[in-house]
Amino acid sequence: MEEKPFPAWSWSIEQCLKELHVKLDKGLSTYEVEKRRERHGWNELAKEKGKPLWRLVLEQFDDTLVKILLVAAFISFVLAFMGGGESGDSGFEAYVEPFVIVLILVLNAIVGVWQESNAEKALEALKQMQSESAKVLRDGYLVPDLPARELVPGDIVELRVGDKVPADMRVVVLKTSTLRVEQSSLTGEAMPVLKNTDPISMDDCDLQAKENMVFSGTTVVNGSCLCVVISTGMNTEIGKIQKQIHEASLEEDDTPLKKKLDEFGSRFTTAIGFVCLIVWVMNYKNFLSWDLVDGWPTNVRFSFERCTYYFKIAVALAVAAIPEGLPAVITTCLALGTRKMAQKNAIVRKLPSVETLGCTTVICSDKTGTLTTNQMSVTEFFTLGGKTTASRTIRVEGTTYDPKDGGIVDWSCFNMDVNMQAMAEICAVCNDAGIYFDGQLFRSTGLPTEAALKVLVEKMGVPDAKARSKIRDMQLAASYLIDSTAAKLGCCEWWTKRSKRVATLEFDRVRKSMSVIVREPTGRNRLLVKGAVESLLERTFHVQLADGSLVPIDETCKQLLLSRLQEMSSKGLRCLGFAYKEELGEFSDYSSASHPAHKKLFDPACYSSIESDLIFVGIVGLRDPPRDEVGKAIEDCREAGIKVMVITGDNKSTAEAICQEIRLFSKDEDLKGRSFTGKDFMVLPKSQQMEVLSKPGGKVFSRAEPRHKQEIVRMLKEMGEIVAMTGDGVNDAPALKLADIGIAMGITGTEVAKEASDMVLADDNFSTIVSAVAEGRAIYTNMKAFIRYMISSNVGEVISIFLTAALGIPECMIPVQLLWVNLVTDGPPATALGFNPADIHIMKKPPRKSNDPLMSSWVLFRYLVIGSYVGIATVGIFVLWYTQASFMGITLVSDGHTLVEVSQLRNWGDCPSWSNFTAAPFTVSGGRTITFSDPCDYFSVGKVKAMTLSLSVLVAIEMFNSLNALSEDISLVKMPPWRNPWLLVAMSVSFGLHCLILYIPFLADVFGVVPLSLNEWLLVILISAPVILIDEVLKLAGRRRRWRAKKEKTA
Repeated sequence: MEEKPFPAWSWSIEQCLKELHVKLDKGLSTYEVEKRRERHGWNELAKEKGKPLWRLVLEQFDDTLVKILLVAAFISFVLAFMGGGESGDSGFEAYVEPFVIVLILVLNAIVGVWQESNAEKALEALKQMQSESAKVLRDGYLVPDLPARELVPGDIVELRVGDKVPADMRVVVLKTSTLRVEQSSLTGEAMPVLKNTDPISMDDCDLQAKENMVFSGTTVVNGSCLCVVISTGMNTEIGKIQKQIHEASLEEDDTPLKKKLDEFGSRFTTAIGFVCLIVWVMNYKNFLSWDLVDGWPTNVRFSFERCTYYFKIAVALAVAAIPEGLPAVITTCLALGTRKMAQKNAIVRKLPSVETLGCTTVICSDKTGTLTTNQMSVTEFFTLGGKTTASRTIRVEGTTYDPKDGGIVDWSCFNMDVNMQAMAEICAVCNDAGIYFDGQLFRSTGLPTEAALKVLVEKMGVPDAKARSKIRDMQLAASYLIDSTAAKLGCCEWWTKRSKRVATLEFDRVRKSMSVIVREPTGRNRLLVKGAVESLLERTFHVQLADGSLVPIDETCKQLLLSRLQEMSSKGLRCLGFAYKEELGEFSDYSSASHPAHKKLFDPACYSSIESDLIFVGIVGLRDPPRDEVGKAIEDCREAGIKVMVITGDNKSTAEAICQEIRLFSKDEDLKGRSFTGKDFMVLPKSQQMEVLSKPGGKVFSRAEPRHKQEIVRMLKEMGEIVAMTGDGVNDAPALKLADIGIAMGITGTEVAKEASDMVLADDNFSTIVSAVAEGRAIYTNMKAFIRYMISSNVGEVISIFLTAALGIPECMIPVQLLWVNLVTDGPPATALGFNPADIHIMKKPPRKSNDPLMSSWVLFRYLVIGSYVGIATVGIFVLWYTQASFMGITLVSDGHTLVEVSQLRNWGDCPSWSNFTAAPFTVSGGRTITFSDPCDYFSVGKVKAMTLSLSVLVAIEMFNSLNALSEDISLVKMPPWRNPWLLVAMSVSFGLHCLILYIPFLADVFGVVPLSLNEWLLVILISAPVILIDEVLKLAGRRRRWRAKKEKTA
C-alpha cells in the first residue's frame, strides 16, 4: 500500500522515533511488525505484469501494410478454394500465394515478439541490487540475518562496513566517528558521502542533501551505525526509480523510420484501394451485360467466373503494390548495421535504434564515468621550495588507477627531497584504500581519493636506490603471474613497512581531517595528517621547506598557500592538505591498547588537540578527470549540428570545470543561462525551461535527480528533438528508458542501466557515440536508397497491372509471380544497397529532421516516370509477342505461335463468338509443346510464354534500376557499380534465382513460366536497359534544379 512517508530528514531523532512508535533499545514487537506489514506490504519491488504472449502476437499485425496483405491472403485462399479463375487449377499451385503471404507475416511476427519480450529486463536487474538480509532489533533482541523483505517502517537496523542498505532509513546513532556511504549509482556523486545524525532544516531537498538518510541499494564503505526504517518496497527511492522505468516504458514512441513507414503505408493503402476498385469497375463489361429496352436494362447477364477473375486481378494489384520484402530487408540492413557498430564498441540491443541514432539532435550525457573516467587521480601537487615565498607546482599525468598510466612530469626519484619524502609517506601510510585489477580495469577498494594517493606514491617511487631496484624486479615478475588481480603497490608497501601504523584518528566533520600515529625506524612516534587545507592551516605552526628545514608560518606564507588552494579549486580539483607532527607528548611512546592514553583515542573530542601544532608539507589536487578523446568528440558533435547537454548528480563547480575542459564551454564564457542545478531549473516556468533548452550551444545541469533527468528528456522530446541519453547508474535508468536512444556504459554501468538501454558502449567512451551516430546516418541514407528502389519497382508493377486492365488484355503476370519478384528477386539487391559506402561529409551536415519525408516530390515524380516505363515495357513485350512477328531485327515467331490483331487481344473475352479462329500449338525451350483443346485457351493457357517474357523484363529492369539506386543524384559515371561490389553479387544472385524458376520444371509449373531461348533473352535485355538512360536524364535534371535553387538562394 502506498503511503506518503513523513520528511524524516528534517525531523529530530526523537520526533522520528515517536512518529514511528518505536524505542531505540527495544525495536518493534512481533505483533506490531505483522500489523505494519498488512499496511505497508513486503519490503520488495513490485513485479510488473508483462504483456501476455497472445497480446504481443496480435500487436505485430497492427500495421497497415500487414492488414492489407492479410486480406489479400484471405481472398486468394477463398478464390483458390473455390477453384475460381479460368485456369481451373485447384491443386498445390493455387494455394502457393496465400501460403507464402501468411508465412512472411508469421516470420515477421516471431521477430517482433522476440524483440519485445526482451525489453523489460531492467526491472529484474533492480531487484538484484536490493539487500538479501539485515541485522535488526526485534522484541529487544538482535536478529543477525533477518531477510530484508521482512523489514517494515520503524524497524531498528544496524549497518556495518560492506553492508548493502536494505531500505530507506534515517541514521539515529553513529557507532564510529564517521559513516560513509557509496551512493553514486543512485545520485551520480563521484565520491562516497559522509552521513550524520543532525536534522536538515529543509522539508523539500534533493537526495544529495539528505545527509542523515541512507537509501536502499547503496553500500556502506566506512563506519557503522544504527538506523530506523522510514520507507520500504516501492516507497523507497529505488522503488520510485522502478515506477519511473515502468512509466517510461509505457511512453516509448515508435522510431522516426517506423512513423514514416506507417504514414507512408496508410497513404499507400488508400491509393491501392482506389486503383483496385477502378481496375475492377473498368472491366465490368466483361462480367456484367444487359440489353436496353425503352431505356431500361433487361436480360441482365452476370458471369461469376469472369467476376472472380477480375477480382483476382484487383487482388494481384494489391499484392504487386505492397513491397512484401521491405520488412525483411529493413531488418537485415539494421542487423548488418549492428554488426558494424559492434566492431566500433557500440553494442545495439534494439534493432530500430540503429536508424534512430542517425537523426539524433541532442545527446544528454552523464558526467561521471561517461565524460570522465570515474577514477579519481592526482593531477598536480604543490610544496614550498627553498624559502616560504617560493613554491613548486608539479604536474602528474594519467587518469586511471593503473600505476603505470602516465607519470610525474620532469620527475626523478633520485632527487626526492625531504619535503617530497614526507608527502609520499603521508599519502602511503595515512590511507586505508586498496587497488585491484578485475581483468579489464584497475579498480579501487575504500575511498577513491585514497586510492588515487596510493597511485601517486607509486609514480613518485622511493628514495632508497636498493629498494627501488627490488620493487622494479618484483613488479616485472608480477606481470607474468597468472593471478594478477591484486595490484602490486611496491612503493606503498615499502613506506608502510618503514613506518608502522599503531593508531588511527578517524575523520570527522568538525576538524575535517584524519590522521595516523606511526612508529618511525628511529623508534619514535610521529603523527601523519591529511584533510581539508583551510582546517589544517588553522592548526599549523610551522611549514617544511624542500631541504627539510622547519620555518614558522607567517601571514604571507599562509596567503601564498591559500591562493594556491584557490587556484587549484577553480580548476575543479578536490584539494587535500598534508602535515605531520613530531612531538606527540603522551602519545610519543604509544604502542598498544594497554597504553594509559589509549582511552583518549575513543573520544573524537580529543582528536583536535592531538592534531595541533602541525608542520605543513603540501597540497595535492585530485579529480575525476575527463577522458582524453571527449574534447574531439564534442567538436565533432558541434560540426554535425548535435547539441550536447551534461546532466549530472555532481556539484555545480566541478561540473562546470569539467565542461570547460572538454570544450563544451570556452574558458571565459559566461555560464548564465547555460548552467543550472536540477532544482533551480525545475522551478523555472515551463516557457522559460523550453527557451533554455532550445537555445543553441552546450548546457550543464548539476545536482540532478532521476526525476530531473527524466523531465528534461521529456521536454526535449516534446520540442521534437531526437534525444540520446547516456548513463551508468541506477538513477539514469528511467531517463535511459524514456529517451529515443538510451546508451549505457558497458564497463562501469550497472545491470539496471544496461537493461533499460537501447545501446551499450563496450568501452564506456563518449566518442564511440559519435562514431555510432555517423554509422546510423550512413545506414539511414542506404535504407532510403533501398526503400526508394523497392517502392519504384512496386509502382512499375502497379502500372503494369493497371495497363493490363485498362487495355482489356489477359493478365500478363499472376500474383504468385509478383510475390516472387517482390520477395526473392528484389530482396538481394535491396539488401546490398545497405552496403553503399558512406558519404565522407556525413558528419558535417546537420541532423535530418524527424519529419523529413522519405521521398521528396521530385524523387516521387522520378519514380513515377521510371514506374511508367516498367509498366509499359512489361505490358509492351506481352503485346509484342502476341501481335508482332519481329522487333528491332529479333524474330519472335520462331516457336510457331499464332499472331493476332491488337483488337482481338483487347477483346479476348469475346473469343467464343469469333468464327474460324484457330491457334496453332507452339514449342518452348526444352522441347515442350503447348497445345489447346479449345482455340480460346490460347489467351489463358497459351499466354505462358508471353507471361514469362513480361516477368523476365520486370526482373531485368529491377536489376538495372538497383544500379540507379546507388545514389539519389550522382551519375553512374561518377559512382560506378563496383563502388559497391555487393550489389553486383546480389544482382547475379537474383538473376540466378530467376533462371532457377524458369529452367527447373517443378518450379516452372508452380510459377506458370517456361524456359526462354537466347534470342528471347536478347529481346528482354534490349527492352530493359533503357531504364538506366531514363534515370540518368532525370538525375541530371535534378542536379540542374538544385543548382538553380542554390544560385537563386545566394542571389
